Amino acid sequence: MVVSAAGAVNHDEVVDQVREFFTGFSTDPTTVDQLVEANPAIFTGSEVRVEQPEMPLTHFAIAFKGSSWANPSSIPLMVIQSILGTWNRSVGVGNCSGSALARGISNGNLAETMIAFNTNYRDDTGLFGICTIAQPDSLYDLSQLIMQEFRRLAFEVSETEVARARNQLKSALLLHIDGSTAVSKNNGRQMLTYGRVMPFLELFARIDAVDRDTVMETAKDFIIDKDIALAAVGPLTNLPELSWFRSHTYSDDEFSSRTFLQDAQNN
Repeated sequence: MVVSAAGAVNHDEVVDQVREFFTGFSTDPTTVDQLVEANPAIFTGSEVRVEQPEMPLTHFAIAFKGSSWANPSSIPLMVIQSILGTWNRSVGVGNCSGSALARGISNGNLAETMIAFNTNYRDDTGLFGICTIAQPDSLYDLSQLIMQEFRRLAFEVSETEVARARNQLKSALLLHIDGSTAVSKNNGRQMLTYGRVMPFLELFARIDAVDRDTVMETAKDFIIDKDIALAAVGPLTNLPELSWFRSHTYSDDEFSSRTFLQDAQNN
């Protein structure tokens, strides 16, 4: 456990309060690393579908096994998350987004919202993927587009979009520590995951070291021919089965939604 404080705090008072309120905690010497080693997390490809035909929209998420905070791949996956980006119909970006996937969604009118996520756990694993909300009749084309973009990351990424993603990531990290609460949360998380607070100069140097080759190699390691977890709720008739998603982690069929992404890349 880490107790983190930031802002106008008296260090000695905080230490005294911690001693007063946390002395009843267990003194078991077993560490988190030992617990993880004894019972490591195992990612299993699977799906959970909750059919709700009365809902107007379908909510679904596609996830691959990600990395832990301490894994060297955690930073490249953050950059990949930025490349995939976000999309929201209510925001007037349209097909001018820096994300090729967002432009493809806009050109094809395929979703209401889309957000890439990269959830890191402390020691042994993580979840990496996309969560989206869409009209039921667009689910198949949207699924094709998403899986195509996942595969593209392993073979066709440009240095320009990687540079843009690096800058977006650094900006987002700075914007997330805009107050004492955010600073204390960030410091506490880093103490738990790294055992120290990493200076931003070091973190940004790690981000800047991620180039297109790093992105493509990381995508091959985490996406190509890897198991998928799928969760969905809403009208699901047009959402492909898990086996379809799994097969599209390595196939490169020409399908109808490919034109959406090609048009997006050309704009």
